[in-house]
Amino acid sequence: MAALLIAIVGGSPTEVAVSLFRGAFGTADQTARVLATLASLLLASSGLVFAFTAGIYNLGIEGQITLGGIAATLALRIFQDVLPAPFAIALGLLAGIAGGMAWGLFAGVLNVFGKVNEIFAGLGLNFVAQGLALYLIFGPWKREGVASMSGTELLPESLWLPTWGNTELSPVALGLGILGLVITLVVIQGTYFGLELRAVGQNLRAAFVLGIPAVQKLLSAFALCGALAGLTGAVQVLAVFHRLIPNISSGLGFIGLLIVMLVGNSIWAIFPVALFFSALNVGSLQLPLELNLESSLAGVIQGILVLFVLLARGFKTSKA
Repeated sequence: MAALLIAIVGGSPTEVAVSLFRGAFGTADQTARVLATLASLLLASSGLVFAFTAGIYNLGIEGQITLGGIAATLALRIFQDVLPAPFAIALGLLAGIAGGMAWGLFAGVLNVFGKVNEIFAGLGLNFVAQGLALYLIFGPWKREGVASMSGTELLPESLWLPTWGNTELSPVALGLGILGLVITLVVIQGTYFGLELRAVGQNLRAAFVLGIPAVQKLLSAFALCGALAGLTGAVQVLAVFHRLIPNISSGLGFIGLLIVMLVGNSIWAIFPVALFFSALNVGSLQLPLELNLESSLAGVIQGILVLFVLLARGFKTSKA
């Protein structure tokens, strides 16, 4: 189907594949950019695993990433001249976790106690978070003498997460992404908490009848997803952009949703799928340069892939 679409828009599937691969892994800088994007995707996807396991469609993850970026920026602005750089960076990461967790819990409270569907609550809170980021960038945190869509002033280089050479890849960020995925896998598949969360996701009412504190587990899922999303936002600030920008989430939350829907219960598969999606996103920047095709074609390919996997999974279930 993807090959047919490429042919319709006037491209060659083989040429597109070669161009995407060259754009993703053609140079050390491009490979580093793929791995840098992978780090954030691993964190966002790991958070969504908790939400999906509990039966929650947390479309508010984009806002939780944004709040994490805002909270991290706030902490760095406060402590950059007070604490040594490593401590300020650590506080920035922790603040990002706290900010994302608070925004995730807010969505959970609206869902559990306000009876607002988590999809609508999440999407609404995304707009609020985006509006807050714009207010700060064009208001209290604007660059001296100018308010710009490019974001706030760059952080001092001492507050940047260390990178591999002169590339965008931060080994610390990638390590956090891998650690987040490993912890998620262990918690979901190897702990009693994970078992309870799966029970709540399978049948909320039955879980409650069996004595599982369903409300607590739902709120925990919102909080954990928000915490990892907030850490994603902090990493975006500290390792990628080195400032707060209006689109600090960069669509990572929505790509994470596609990844988790694609892998289903196979949490271990998040790494290769996230790597593939990251390479597709970075490699797509080469399409306009080499083949005169829109880079948004990569997003269409991602969507088609997820759609057909979900259709195949649904067809298999109905046959069973």
